[in-house]
Amino acid sequence: MNIITEKQICAFKNFIDGHKNFIVTGHKDPDGDCISSILGVSYILEHFNKPFLLLNAGPFKRSEIKEFEKKFVNEIPFMSAEDVKNCGLIITDCSELSRLGEVGDLKSFDTFIIDHHKTSTGLDENYSIVDPSSPAASCLVMMLYEGLVKNLDKRAADTLFFGLCTDTGFFRFLREDSANVFELTARLVAAGANPNKMYDRITGGKPYSTRKLLGTTLGHAERYCGGKLVVAYETMEETKTYGQEGRDSDMLYQALLSCEGVEACVFVRQETEHSCTAGFRSRDDVDVSVVASKFGGGGHKNASGMSCDGRVEKLIPQIVNEFSKILK
Repeated sequence: MNIITEKQICAFKNFIDGHKNFIVTGHKDPDGDCISSILGVSYILEHFNKPFLLLNAGPFKRSEIKEFEKKFVNEIPFMSAEDVKNCGLIITDCSELSRLGEVGDLKSFDTFIIDHHKTSTGLDENYSIVDPSSPAASCLVMMLYEGLVKNLDKRAADTLFFGLCTDTGFFRFLREDSANVFELTARLVAAGANPNKMYDRITGGKPYSTRKLLGTTLGHAERYCGGKLVVAYETMEETKTYGQEGRDSDMLYQALLSCEGVEACVFVRQETEHSCTAGFRSRDDVDVSVVASKFGGGGHKNASGMSCDGRVEKLIPQIVNEFSKILK
C-alpha cells in the first residue's frame, strides 16, 4: 500500500475549500468498505463545517451494514443550477458513475474520486486519489483524515476499522507486502477500535436463511476449466424463498476456493427476469478483473464484480469461455 502524499492531501483539501456543500456517495449494493469510506469522508467534512448529504442507491442487504441505511438517501433532491455549481460530489470505493445506480443525474457535479480498484484508471490526479495497492478505500480515507483532521477519535477509528476488516476478509487477503497496513491498523486500535468485537459484528448475526441458501447454492456449483473454476448461481425463486437477506457470499467464496485445485470461483445471481449480477474471486495470480471487465464490471485482481443484462443459463457459458482464456 502506498502512503498518501502531501500533494494528494492538498488536492482533496482544495476540493473541499472550493465548494459550499457536498454529496458523498459510493457504489450501489454497498459493502462495508463502501459505507465506511463514505462515513469517513463525512467526518472530515464535519471537521471543516461543510454541509453534506450521504447518498447510496442500496439495497443495504448485508446484515453488517443494515444499521447505517437510515443515514442515507437513495436519490438526490431537486437542485437548481446554482446549487449544483456550489456542490461537490465525492465518490468513494468506486470511480464510474454507472456503478452508483439510479440515484439521479450526477454528471454536472464537480467530482472527486477516492478508490482502490485496479480498473480505476486515467483519472485527473487533481480530482482523484486512486491506489490499487491499498486493501480498502477506508485506508485512503483514514490517511486523509490523519492528514487533515489529525488525531483519530473512537468514532472514526471504529468506522474505518470496519471498512478495512470487511475488504481484507479480516486480514486474510493481505500478503507479505502489507506491513504498513498493519501499522495503520495499530493506530486504529490505539484510537479505540476493538478487533474482537468487530469480528463478531462482521461474522455474527446472520439470518438463519443464509445457511439454508448456502446449501442450495452449493448444490448448483459446477467445476469447469479442468477443475480450476467453480461457478454457482442463485435463481429468482430462491431469492423469493430465502429473501434478500438470505445471502452470505463471503462464506460461499471461502467454501469454493478452499477446494483442492480451484483457482477461481464465480457466483451469479438472477436479479430480474432480464438481468444478472456476478461476483468473482480468485487465488494468487488469477486476475478476475480481466473477466469482469468483459461484462462491464471491474474491481480487484482477486475480487471483482459485474452487473449486466442476461439469463443465468446463457451467461454462465460466456463467463466460463472468458475464464478458459486465462486458466491454462
